[in-house]
Amino acid sequence: MRLTLPSLLKSASTAALLCVTPTVVLAAGDVSFVQAVEPPGLDPTVSSPVAAGQVVWQNLFEGLVTIDAAGEIQPQLASAWEISEDGLTYTFTLVPDVSFHNGQAFSAETAKFTLERILSEDSTNGQKALYTVIDSVEAPDAATLVLHLSAASSDLLYWLGFPAAVMIEPTSVETNATDPVGTGPFKLDEWRKGDRVIMSAFDGYWGETPALDTVTARFIADPQAQVAALKSGQVNIVAELAAPELFGQFVEDDTFVAHVGSGEMEVVAGMNNTRPPFDNAKVRQALMMSIDRNLLIEAVKSGYGTPIGTHFSPASPYYEDLTGLYPYDPEAAKALLAEAGYPDGFEFTFKVPTRTYAQRSAEIMQAFFAQIGVTATIASSDFPAAWVQEVFKDTDYDMTIIGHAEPLDIGIYARDPYYFNYTSDAFDAAMADVAAAATPEARAAGYKAAEEVVAKDLPALFLYSEPKLGVWDAGLTGVWENGPVPSNDMTDVAWAD
Repeated sequence: MRLTLPSLLKSASTAALLCVTPTVVLAAGDVSFVQAVEPPGLDPTVSSPVAAGQVVWQNLFEGLVTIDAAGEIQPQLASAWEISEDGLTYTFTLVPDVSFHNGQAFSAETAKFTLERILSEDSTNGQKALYTVIDSVEAPDAATLVLHLSAASSDLLYWLGFPAAVMIEPTSVETNATDPVGTGPFKLDEWRKGDRVIMSAFDGYWGETPALDTVTARFIADPQAQVAALKSGQVNIVAELAAPELFGQFVEDDTFVAHVGSGEMEVVAGMNNTRPPFDNAKVRQALMMSIDRNLLIEAVKSGYGTPIGTHFSPASPYYEDLTGLYPYDPEAAKALLAEAGYPDGFEFTFKVPTRTYAQRSAEIMQAFFAQIGVTATIASSDFPAAWVQEVFKDTDYDMTIIGHAEPLDIGIYARDPYYFNYTSDAFDAAMADVAAAATPEARAAGYKAAEEVVAKDLPALFLYSEPKLGVWDAGLTGVWENGPVPSNDMTDVAWAD
């Protein structure tokens, strides 16, 4: 018997009732936004947790270039650049008279320090692999930065706009995790751990003065509490409402804007590809065919979201719908398991981070697996600290589930080491074609080949693209509707007159 939505929902958690909170009125120059996960530190260049960038990217820290709300590369601390004909030399012209929050000047030497720190042997930058194509860095004068590459990299400029590549003031390295110093329009006032980060306008900012005086990041994990904070006026923006079943109440409420946006986050169930039985492609295929992705989205995301068959979301220009490769078919899944040597199924531990979408998805998937004789025992792993150590660093797991939010990050399947423990010559070749692409068409062809390889091999079970369910006060302008980069960029946010 195939599973139905009512039977699946019996295994999912029941939402708690909303609490009642007194209304709070914020000053006209103040805005508070909600973030579900509090980062362990506020330096996005150390371990590069997404949560750190969501607080400080563009608000406190800036890069040579940035990525705007439309996903396009824009100048930032570099006002212009030239790329040599062979693609191996990048020459940046830097903005003059830029100061960090501590009064130190930004210069080519600062940028050189930042990039060399990312590339150093003891670097903990989680995105280091993206930048290793940089062979050497020169600072011929204060306003000129030159990068020499070991090979062409068509995505490098885009990656330099990521939170992981923001510019760092050298004397602040040891304290940026708790007392970040950047060049952005806001500076840190206070971090009340477990509660909020408070930032205020930096009066020495080199660029256009922001409309806001104070920006506060509030760390509220519980979706019910997020809604209560919105309705009471304690916060003004929830960029990603964690519980889609609560979203509908805002759609007809003209005091809020409720927007279904697109983001780059792909939710996947990663498998340890060197650990039996997940080292068997037929087992991975059977597990994929046991899952009705549409029903999963209905149960977990109230129907918001898009089924995916590879590591790209519909927000990507390279997205291809490959869900038809392994469609929902429990009987075919059982047959594949038998061919793989598991006619009676098997048992495994499903190590799941303590994130609402992950916990809910795992419970539904557990029921799907059971119908083909596979028993998944869910083991919660505290996120981010425990999960990052156990899964991401130690690869001590069978299966996990996580949302990959960095744009154009399909190249993670070529990293060695990486938590999937996946290797593929065909995939490596496709990514090499992407890097060497001299035209947009060649780049697109390389990405298409790469997504087709992982769609067939299934190093992870590709589940759905996370919708960006944003809710904010109707009096605000400049809030990002979509999420080309995971962020809470407040630089253009203002209260309407």
